[in-house]
Amino acid sequence: MAGPLHFEAPTALQYFAALVADDASLSVVEAAASLAQDADPGLDPQAVLEQIDTLADTLRRRLPADAGPVHKLRMLNRYFFDELGFAGNVNDYYDPRNSYLPEVLRTRRGIPITLGLLYVELASQLGLPAAGVSFPGHFLVKLKLPRGEVVLDPFSGRSLSREELEERLVPYRQHHGLVGDYDMPLGLFLQAAAPRDVVARLLRNLKEIHRDAADRCRLLAVLDRLVILLPEDWIERRDRGLVHAELGHDAAAAEDLSEYLIHCPDAEDAPTVRARLVQLRGRRRPRLH
Repeated sequence: MAGPLHFEAPTALQYFAALVADDASLSVVEAAASLAQDADPGLDPQAVLEQIDTLADTLRRRLPADAGPVHKLRMLNRYFFDELGFAGNVNDYYDPRNSYLPEVLRTRRGIPITLGLLYVELASQLGLPAAGVSFPGHFLVKLKLPRGEVVLDPFSGRSLSREELEERLVPYRQHHGLVGDYDMPLGLFLQAAAPRDVVARLLRNLKEIHRDAADRCRLLAVLDRLVILLPEDWIERRDRGLVHAELGHDAAAAEDLSEYLIHCPDAEDAPTVRARLVQLRGRRRPRLH
């Protein structure tokens, strides 16, 4: 008689890979929730989604059956920002916990992208057409209403006028030379962000935080996810290889850096990367006795 079947639970990375394998089924909120498994391996992302659903259900039960979009929006803003108290973490903006949805749900403090993700999810569950916007320097939320669009800053809870949005774009346009004949209309900066791009932006926030803190182990965990999410982004592959090298993982470093050079042989930093690769391969040669 055959014994009972045993199924091994997927690792955090395997779970993440399954979530982001297909654009058509990619759930931004679930993928974002799963990132916190790097800090808390025992975290259940499904429990995080249930918390969000509970918040949405509470508000939905309060809405009249005939509530229109504007009424829903006002109720959502009061509920999210006033009653629940979600707000930007102005005292510790670069705390990595601001990028973890379970922590944002617990503390009611976050950064624009995590607050925006939660806001969009609640709005969507109320039937409000909402989307995240990868605005330069600051993640925003866009809602479509019968009389036009509302652009909201999830960090402050304020709706932004066209003039305010244009003002926020000035430094970005100047830095990238988008002035005069090269100017771009505001609407191009307010396109709804693709789910994969939102997850990438969240991961890159964590990447910068861990790199600035010289926390190579956590940085490597983030880069593992970025390589899975963006398998043809060779810059992320290069960066992972360099972190592997700093941690003494010579074989993994050589593999990543070789892959980078295969796909980006004429990159500006290619000579430096080749020299690093030669050094790594030299260290791996066995000594003769």
